[in-house]
Amino acid sequence: MYEYFNGKLAYKAPTHVVIDVSGIGYYVHISLYTFSQIKDQENCKLFISLQVREDSHTLYGFATESEKKLFENLISVSGIGPNTGRMILSSNTPDEIQSAIVNGQVALIQKIKGIGPKTAQRLILELQDKLKKQGVEALSTTIQSQSIPDEALSALVMLGFNKAAAEKVLNTILKTEANLSVEDMIKLALKRL
Repeated sequence: MYEYFNGKLAYKAPTHVVIDVSGIGYYVHISLYTFSQIKDQENCKLFISLQVREDSHTLYGFATESEKKLFENLISVSGIGPNTGRMILSSNTPDEIQSAIVNGQVALIQKIKGIGPKTAQRLILELQDKLKKQGVEALSTTIQSQSIPDEALSALVMLGFNKAAAEKVLNTILKTEANLSVEDMIKLALKRL
């Protein structure tokens, strides 16, 4: 429902922030890693995960989109709720956690408060292949780091064009004109599709 909030930090604590977005203050739970990334900032952008339960709607915020994706992967595992997911992300950096899961380091995961041996094994079992497929570089990728052809392809697919056809046209355009902006590339592709 929410992708990110960009606003002024009205209040900061190691476990939560109040972020003022256009005059509305949102109470957002954060990990210690996120706190370390934003502690010196007046304004910031937090990637948001909204967790809905019968009795509450809770916002969790992350300094990077990759940390948010890892959080969502963690809470997809049976027995790991949002608070435990936040605890896991507070214990180490997202890179260290993903590396521990991919490499099957049960002992490292077990050291985290609230994670026993069975939960650690289940976490590795359920996420190891998923995170291997995404690759370690998936942690450091964000929407902004997409290449221009990738952004153009995403835009064309969102407009309803077939991915294979759009890719073929974009590759043809790249062969003739390499230094185009995303907008120009999309305009040329629209003329050829």
